[in-house]
Parts: sequence; C-alpha cells; structure tokens
Amino acid sequence: MVNHMKTTLNIDDMVMDRLRQEAARRDTTMSKLVEAGIRRVLDGDNDQKTVRRRKLPTWDSGGSRVDVSNRDSLYDLMEDR
Repeated sequence: MVNHMKTTLNIDDMVMDRLRQEAARRDTTMSKLVEAGIRRVLDGDNDQKTVRRRKLPTWDSGGSRVDVSNRDSLYDLMEDR
C-alpha cells in the first residue's frame, strides 16, 4: 500500500518554471521530481562532504605588462594601442 500526503509549499516562481520544464523534458510529474530531490537531500547525497569538486583550470598568462596600481603606466600602455 502506497501512502501519499498532499501538502502546500511556497516555491519561487522561477524555480517552479524550471521544475515544470524539467518535468516535461523527462516526461514525469513535478511531484515525482520534488520527491526525488527531497529524498536526495534527506539521504545525504548533497552533503558537502561527499560532493567531489573538479579543480579549476590554471594557465600561465605570460605575466603582466603593467602595474595597474600605477595610473600613469596604465594610461601610457592604453595610448600605445
């Protein structure tokens, strides 16, 4: 036997629009998506300790051409272009 409880939630209009679109895209109901999201939170799937984050990419910029705190050298560089 499956029990369901009806309830009222206040959800931001933009979030509700996205929920509606996602439910249509997945061909499911908004209720099922909300329930799945709540289950993930309660089961700890979104716990910050378990979330793996990718490292941001780094690159060598080749160094700075001017000290931006030196207004005169900054203006000189801008006029050269």
